[in-house]
Amino acid sequence: MPKMKSHKGAAKRFKKTGSGKFKRSHAYTSHILEHKSPKQKRNLRKVSVLCATEQKRVAKLLPYS
Repeated sequence: MPKMKSHKGAAKRFKKTGSGKFKRSHAYTSHILEHKSPKQKRNLRKVSVLCATEQKRVAKLLPYS
């Protein structure tokens, strides 16, 4: 049987934590930043964890992570 390929788009966006969950970064951080408040920009820097239903979908895309 050949190896399964990882979805390269998902591999660049998600990293697995030690407990098996997936980390992701926030959207809305690339441009038009002068309209956003400093508090909003500061909170967008933090990484967040995917919800359970999305974790199942990403786990299928990244079989060897």
